[in-house]
Amino acid sequence: MESRTVWDRIAVAILAVAACATLVACASIVNGTTQDIGISSQPGGATVTVNGVVLGQTPLIADLKRKNEHFVTIELEGFEPYELTITKSASGWVFGNILFGGLIGLAVDAISGGLYKLSPESINAEMITATTEGEGVFITVVLAPEPGWIKIGEMESATPSLEAYYGLRH
Repeated sequence: MESRTVWDRIAVAILAVAACATLVACASIVNGTTQDIGISSQPGGATVTVNGVVLGQTPLIADLKRKNEHFVTIELEGFEPYELTITKSASGWVFGNILFGGLIGLAVDAISGGLYKLSPESINAEMITATTEGEGVFITVVLAPEPGWIKIGEMESATPSLEAYYGLRH
C-alpha cells in the first residue's frame, strides 16, 4: 500500500478548509445585515427621509437594515413629495443556509436580517411640479351619473350643430 504524497495531503487539507468555510458561511456573513440603497432625484438636491429620519440631500447612498421595511420620502420645495416603501424578501442564500447551517443558521440570519434582501436596490425619483389648490380647472367626465347627483350645469358644444351650420330650421 502506497503512502500519501505531500500533494495528496495538501489537497485534502484544502478541501477540508473549503468544507469548513462553506459550513459556516451563512447569509449574515455573505450578505451582511445592512444593504446600500442608492437614492437620487431629478432635479437633485431633494431632502431624503427614511422612517422619519432625515438622511440628507440627493444623490446619496443609504445604509439600511435588511431585517426591516423602510418608508422613504423625497421632498423638494415646489414639487410633490415622492413616497416609496422599500420592502424585504428572502435572499437566495436562505437555501444554502438550510442545507449547510440548518435551523440554527436560519434562525441567526432571520434575527440579524442577513436572510433578506431589500427592493428596490436603487431609487430615482422623477419629481413632479406641485400645483396649488384652486389653480386651474378640473373636469370629470362620467358615462352615467349616479342617481343622487344634482345637475349644476351643462357644457355647450364648441362646434355648431349641423342645423346651425347649414342654416336649417325645424
